[in-house]
Amino acid sequence: MNQTLLSQEQQELLPVLLLEWYDQTRRILPWREDPQPYYVWLSEIMLQQTRVEAVKPYFARFLETLPTIQALAEASEETLLKLWEGLGYYSRVRNLQKAARVVMGEYGGELPSNPLLLEKLPGIGSYTAGAIASIAFGVPVPAVDGNVLRVISRVTASREDIAAPKCKRNMEQEITKIIPENRAGDFNQALMELGAMVCLGNGEPKCLCCPLQRICEGYRQGVAGELPVKAPKKPRKIEERTVLLLHCGDTFALRQRPKKGLLAGMWELPSLDGKRSREEVKGWLQEQGAQVLSVREVPVATHIFTHVEWHMTGFFSELSEPLPEFFWADSNALEQQYALPSAFKAYFPELGLKKGKRSR
Repeated sequence: MNQTLLSQEQQELLPVLLLEWYDQTRRILPWREDPQPYYVWLSEIMLQQTRVEAVKPYFARFLETLPTIQALAEASEETLLKLWEGLGYYSRVRNLQKAARVVMGEYGGELPSNPLLLEKLPGIGSYTAGAIASIAFGVPVPAVDGNVLRVISRVTASREDIAAPKCKRNMEQEITKIIPENRAGDFNQALMELGAMVCLGNGEPKCLCCPLQRICEGYRQGVAGELPVKAPKKPRKIEERTVLLLHCGDTFALRQRPKKGLLAGMWELPSLDGKRSREEVKGWLQEQGAQVLSVREVPVATHIFTHVEWHMTGFFSELSEPLPEFFWADSNALEQQYALPSAFKAYFPELGLKKGKRSR
């Protein structure tokens, strides 16, 4: 990666310029103002794939219910999933609890400061380990996420594919050279903050107000908007699904997904594979022994996962008796106890739930 090595001038000036800017403009965030190890860890896991503003209320509510690592380790799955409801990517919170149990069993309830030990915990990779170690413990190690990869790629005018593991390792090595030992956490947060607020993605960097403009090769060469280079993702698989909103009395039908795979173990609305018609849905329900009072179509919906895209057709069906193969819950229980994935948020109003309450 010789072409992307930070020059001597960049190595000397980048930390100085970046921290001066950070001290003047940094956002006030709850986990930043009180960087306890548990708080930093929780915030970093929540912030994966999720915007800062969306995380704030979840962070506060989570800590109100589970204020310590011990409380997290001992929480019931239903409590855990309900607190996470709407953030999506539920494997994150499951790994969070698995890691909490390891911390309780092997580290006396205190997160280790060594990034190599942190990285062995479930759900913690090199970036999260670096973030916790540097922000919570002041250890001078890098925390390289997508924002940081973008910033360094532009500063060095690198054309290397940032999706390649080798590129990330090389960037980590570069940053290790320049992390101020006395402000490691601030430095890493400043790099991330710059990527989030100024050195924006989608070809729209705010170069004219960037503190690194004078040392940025991407700006000097006029190519910042073209960077970073990233290999295109494989197209997502499209799945057609017919969602069943089954209503009986004041309750709706739920079922639990398999323990492994997409939305593992989550409660969901029953569904059928493929795009079914009203007549097909009514026929299927009658085959299950249901006495169908009415069936009406509800608006179509789409939900995008990382590798799969659901195209959903929905039908609201009124039944005279509940089908025994499903679990039945009223709107209050759905609101207070059972976590429904945000994949079904388009149907929440039909369930009597507050519109958008669980949106990501």
